[in-house]
Amino acid sequence: MSHKIIRAIALATAVAAGKSALTRAPVRVAAGTALVTCSGARVGLRGPAVRSGMRLGLAVAAPIAVGTAVAAALPPVRAGMAARQLPADPARWLLVRIPVATVWAEEAAFRGGLGTVTAAAFGPRTGRLVQAIAFGLSHIGDARQERSDSGEVLVWATVVATAAAGWAFDWLYRRSGSLLAPMLAHLAINEAGALAALVVQRRHR
Repeated sequence: MSHKIIRAIALATAVAAGKSALTRAPVRVAAGTALVTCSGARVGLRGPAVRSGMRLGLAVAAPIAVGTAVAAALPPVRAGMAARQLPADPARWLLVRIPVATVWAEEAAFRGGLGTVTAAAFGPRTGRLVQAIAFGLSHIGDARQERSDSGEVLVWATVVATAAAGWAFDWLYRRSGSLLAPMLAHLAINEAGALAALVVQRRHR
């Protein structure tokens, strides 16, 4: 087994475990930024790449936001949102925690840093799969915390769904050459879901 593969597996394990271990926003942001920098990944946040990332990211983000709004009207989805535990400070959650400590930190760490290392070790397709699996597994802790009364089936369903999202985010990154594309898609998923949950819970008060 080559040193590149060993390094990639070790990094995937560390990044997946680190998401649950690093709970403070500044630490998560610093870790993600350090990882994308040290890996030599292409960030693509200026020049033609940022325009490509903007176009592709917005093209994906718009239907995600609309789809979330439509889904929130469905009784089972609405019931889940009503039961969800939300942060005490919604403004900080929407303006800082989601865009900076979640979207930037995770895209920098998983798509930028880890994705670059796994692609070099396994090739683009297998590398994408490895980082996607790591991304899915990194959500086990969050899924168990939010779905403590729903059992392991929904926890693992969340892992599968987030792994699929991780695969798609990496495709957006490689296709556009910019982290902005997956960041916009990721932001749309998280912000739309958060806003929908806030609206639903306010209506249930």
